[in-house]
Amino acid sequence: MATTEHDYYELLGVSRDASESEIKKAFRALARELHPDVSDAPDAEERFRVVVEAYEVLSKSETRDLYDRYGHAGLRSGGYQPGHFDFGSLSDLFSAFFGDDLLGRSSRGADLAATVEIELVEAANGTTRNVPFEVAVTCPRCAGEGAEPNTPISTCPTCAGVGRIQHVTRSLFGEFVRTQACPTCGGTGRFVETPCTECRGAGRVLEQRTIEVEIPAGIHDGQRIRMSGEGHAGQLGSRAGDVYVQVHVRRDPRFVREGNDIFSTVDLTITQAALGATVRIPTLAGDEELTFGPGTQPGEMRVLRSRGMPVLQGFGTGDHRVLVNVLVPRHLDEEQRRLLEDFDARSDDKTYKADEGFFEKLKSAFR
Repeated sequence: MATTEHDYYELLGVSRDASESEIKKAFRALARELHPDVSDAPDAEERFRVVVEAYEVLSKSETRDLYDRYGHAGLRSGGYQPGHFDFGSLSDLFSAFFGDDLLGRSSRGADLAATVEIELVEAANGTTRNVPFEVAVTCPRCAGEGAEPNTPISTCPTCAGVGRIQHVTRSLFGEFVRTQACPTCGGTGRFVETPCTECRGAGRVLEQRTIEVEIPAGIHDGQRIRMSGEGHAGQLGSRAGDVYVQVHVRRDPRFVREGNDIFSTVDLTITQAALGATVRIPTLAGDEELTFGPGTQPGEMRVLRSRGMPVLQGFGTGDHRVLVNVLVPRHLDEEQRRLLEDFDARSDDKTYKADEGFFEKLKSAFR
């Protein structure tokens, strides 16, 4: 969708006399909702982009004044181009997601992802897994400072400890300010004269860890579990990020899962279907015997109530639905063929007469 067709105030859901804090609050809420890493909506990336653009315009007095007076045409005449964002303002965006500012100063640690595979039966009952991953931890030699112990850390001479520098562009419509991280200190505002020999000034080192993850009963394939504070260490003592463990549920050849219901099939020979039989079938709780009456038809469905998957973090359990498949013999010897021909000769319409309600059962099976 074209941004020029939308009102920036409407995009953020604020009035035209909204204060700076109201605009910032509205943007943070929308950013958390629409960020492509959070939202699964197919148009999330585009919606996120125009919301960021709206915030960029309305968060600065000069561009907001231009927009209020002349609309999108005034912004273009003043040299504003969508996507050329003021990085100082966009630090609010990173703060909303990472407790961090864009310039890298005293920032919360980054999140990381890990994966684990479990069986369908384990997904039904819940299980515990030890998940290995590599994570950045605070350097033990310099305690995260990035400098050799007992060596000085001074204020960055380029940015005077601010961590960023500004470039001012003047035009007919006023001044446009672009802020970027200080190239000397990388946005920290600190100048390390003697970098730590262990972490080479980074303040963090990589370490192999294993975390025990409790996987709840009823979890679906692809869902993630958040382990708060187990991610990469933050800079200069800031809190660590999170670990997101994605759970993959292996395909079980015996079952098909649809939501919280489980489907399986049972094979009966034509004699078992005609005379009735008791057979063993697999369930999530183990094999059990199931009795089928005489005249069981192909396509019939037997429902085992509350024998499916538990509702994740809720109440109730799905059903296990067993679909009957009748096996027709493919290879007959002469005696078997003669017996079947004799049976067919002795059969009449009454032999194959359908039970009342059979077609309703068949419709139910297809549903």
